[in-house]
Amino acid sequence: MLQIAVVNDRLQFGDQGFAISFQRTLRIPDDGRTYPLPPGLGAFPICRVADYANRVPSAWNQPDSVFIPLYPYEALWVRFHSRGWKPNAVKVGVGSLNAVSGGAWETALRPTEQDYVVSPPQNWLDGFHAGSGLVRQFVAQPSEASADSGGLHVVVYEAKAGKFPDEQPAFERNSLRRPGAIGLSASGSATGHTALNIGGGGHLKQTIYPDSHGMDTWDADNPAQVRVYLVNSAVYQQITGEAPPPTPVSAESYRQAGLTWLPECKQPRT
Repeated sequence: MLQIAVVNDRLQFGDQGFAISFQRTLRIPDDGRTYPLPPGLGAFPICRVADYANRVPSAWNQPDSVFIPLYPYEALWVRFHSRGWKPNAVKVGVGSLNAVSGGAWETALRPTEQDYVVSPPQNWLDGFHAGSGLVRQFVAQPSEASADSGGLHVVVYEAKAGKFPDEQPAFERNSLRRPGAIGLSASGSATGHTALNIGGGGHLKQTIYPDSHGMDTWDADNPAQVRVYLVNSAVYQQITGEAPPPTPVSAESYRQAGLTWLPECKQPRT
């Protein structure tokens, strides 16, 4: 099984191999329209649950669990930092839902349905399956569910031995590039007073690339699994004893991007 470490705001799988980060972005309106991908605004910090085992809900104390602070007016997308010469298969789920296929969540790869992504060529995932070429954006929302029901499931599979080179060949690969940030500065941290879960927001265009290698490529018996929990700023400070890092997401950042500062994005009264 792959070893998992938190390195520079990334979940690192194996020794200098595949990695995942969780990127801040703006919430797009859930108004029935379909939008292009919003800009990336930097990585969320990642904290290991094991470092705060006596300060978190007992259900969180699972191997390789982590948590991130997420404000209600932010959205997130999942970035895959892959090796061009040695791809990985990745499953992403929320609660009982597989975000890639829209079907029921299970850890195993399904031989009759591609309910996972392969990276590369898949460099990011922005939301839940919502039809061909569409996803509903990952957004923060208040939750009254139990402490162990929120957040993301991530399962990573390596290729079987001999399927791909173990070292980088002597060439550079071209990579798809995400729209960049829009010159925003940090606006400071905000206070939220409810637990957060991941919900489906507005519709985005997104292509899920087919697995051109085939199911037999992946080492299905040795997946690496991570549970990613979400906390608001007040809970983050309670757990860590530190204020959460500032976010560039603000009313002004929405204005600069040409998006509406939605009522659900506004900070709650204190």
